[in-house]
Amino acid sequence: MTKVTQPLHAEVTIVTSFQDADPMGVIYHGNYFRYFEEARHALMAKIGYSYREMQASGYAWPIIDTRVKYVKPLPFSHAIRVTATLTEWENRLRVDYVIYDLDSGTRLTKAHTMQVAVHIDTGDMCYVSPKIFTDKIEAYYAGKMA
Repeated sequence: MTKVTQPLHAEVTIVTSFQDADPMGVIYHGNYFRYFEEARHALMAKIGYSYREMQASGYAWPIIDTRVKYVKPLPFSHAIRVTATLTEWENRLRVDYVIYDLDSGTRLTKAHTMQVAVHIDTGDMCYVSPKIFTDKIEAYYAGKMA
């Protein structure tokens, strides 16, 4: 396995929408997962493993665990930066997220999700990440180190 010196990382910029807010004008807590997903999608794009590529490889990656720490409220019509960092991938996929205020850089939320590979055809859970996925991670890091 390639020695990792810097974790795989991606970020997106989002302006929160009015329809994402609760009656108090604060983003409803369930909508944060859409923001996390945008950043995770950018992360997976870096290694060429989009949803279509996952499906074509024969695996789905359902979320099996998540944790969110809401540090400060997030109002609507607010510019944020959402980061996603891949911190585990050998046996499961763990992605750590942080939401920052775009202007001040203040951390507003931190979270993580854990996913496992599941064979689409059989529904069987994999106890190690499939080779097609780990090969993409290895190729990404090999290219970064070259």
